[in-house]
Amino acid sequence: AALAVRWSAAKYSAPLDAALIERLKSGETLDANEMVCTVDGNNVPTKAGAQRKYVRLNNLWHRATYTVIRHECGEEEKGGGCDSVHILVQKRSTQKDYCPGKLDPAPGGVVGFGEECFENAKREIKEEMGIDVSSPGSPHTIRKLFTFPYQDDRVRCWGYLYEVQYNGELGDIRCQEEEVQEVLQFSLADIKKRAQDEPEDWMPDGLHALKLYLQHRHDRKVGRRLLHGYSSGNLEAYGLRPKPEAIFFDCDDCLYFDDWEVAKHLTEKIEEWCVKHAGLPEGEAYRLYKKHGTALRGLLAEGHMEHCDDAIDGYLKDVHDLPIDDLLEPDEELQQMLEDMDPSIPKYVFTASARHHAERCLQALGVQNYFEDIIDVRSVGLVTKHSDEAFRAAMKIAGVKDPEACVFLDDSVKNIEAARRIGWRNILVGRVGRDCGKPISSEHSEHEIDRIHQLPDVHPELFTGGSDSVGSTQQLARSLLRGL
Repeated sequence: AALAVRWSAAKYSAPLDAALIERLKSGETLDANEMVCTVDGNNVPTKAGAQRKYVRLNNLWHRATYTVIRHECGEEEKGGGCDSVHILVQKRSTQKDYCPGKLDPAPGGVVGFGEECFENAKREIKEEMGIDVSSPGSPHTIRKLFTFPYQDDRVRCWGYLYEVQYNGELGDIRCQEEEVQEVLQFSLADIKKRAQDEPEDWMPDGLHALKLYLQHRHDRKVGRRLLHGYSSGNLEAYGLRPKPEAIFFDCDDCLYFDDWEVAKHLTEKIEEWCVKHAGLPEGEAYRLYKKHGTALRGLLAEGHMEHCDDAIDGYLKDVHDLPIDDLLEPDEELQQMLEDMDPSIPKYVFTASARHHAERCLQALGVQNYFEDIIDVRSVGLVTKHSDEAFRAAMKIAGVKDPEACVFLDDSVKNIEAARRIGWRNILVGRVGRDCGKPISSEHSEHEIDRIHQLPDVHPELFTGGSDSVGSTQQLARSLLRGL
């Protein structure tokens, strides 16, 4: 139940058959001698290009355009539902040298040597379908969205993806017979079902382009930041994100917000312990925290506490001896949100505090049964939460190897920054800082929300559909991406 998965075309693609190889060698395929814009694996053009037949025979990297043609676009926002979102699909000519007779949900073409990709996209849809997006006063529009790499056993290309809004009638489409057998109109639900039932009928790179398109469209709807380093963070080398394998929730001031009352009590307890048990002057606990990341690490590092389990456990028990039941109360909205989340993605509480404190908070909120485990300060070896080691330890506990498959929610910009260094995807919860009382922001988060209950608004793909915040089109896109 993720918006996207990493793409594998193996089940769709197959090597060139012997008959096609002979036709390519003899130059019998369409435009066999056309010069093509070949590139290297980084999309840098070669000096001379290559004939189309050699591109196919040797599976050379080249440029190609892909166009998602929307028809009746936008009706889903007027209440038309998922099935009102239609795109035009080509059925390719049997004379084509690549995927003859297949269905293509993102028609386009191979870019010629010296040809601009945008001009190629406009030319291809006009020649093959009679859709003119260039003439002044045309009712149709075109725009470029992103560039992406694609490769399988049959093709290696850098695709330039465009979106066309076609505002004409289906009957006005005029097919170029040697290129296109027919043009069909499908809803996204139709494409999902047909691609699942008969995947061999579809162009694998066309389906991949459609997945990317839906992911991009979804991200724009929810206002997701583009952050370099992530699969979907670079529009010049756009990719599918991996499915989330674990969701990590901070506990204090994230799963709940009580105007920092629990945090204030905890700070007072730490100060009290340092004065009473360690004999430190007032204010020294804060200095230890600032210097070492936590007061506990400072106490151990500077010899104010014996480095043994009994001493550490005693400290954690004393400072977390708080009246949680008086400070927190059941949160039915949070309970419902967690209930609606995709059960196939495990949820963890990842806290800088002690396990027993987090357990008491979860019980007070009434959400103790929604989490796989609690990862606390002990679990990560007493390191500060905003250290790389803490996040690597959390991944190991959750059994996740790909950092980008981790989704993290926290109210601390320091923790968000550390998570980004490791490669986690992040959401800042709360936009006012506890220490400064002023607005805070993080360039390392994909989203910033005021309260945890807004998670469905920015990450609807993490939910099964029980939340009203999850739009029907987004649900369908998530389902289609999972199924293709």
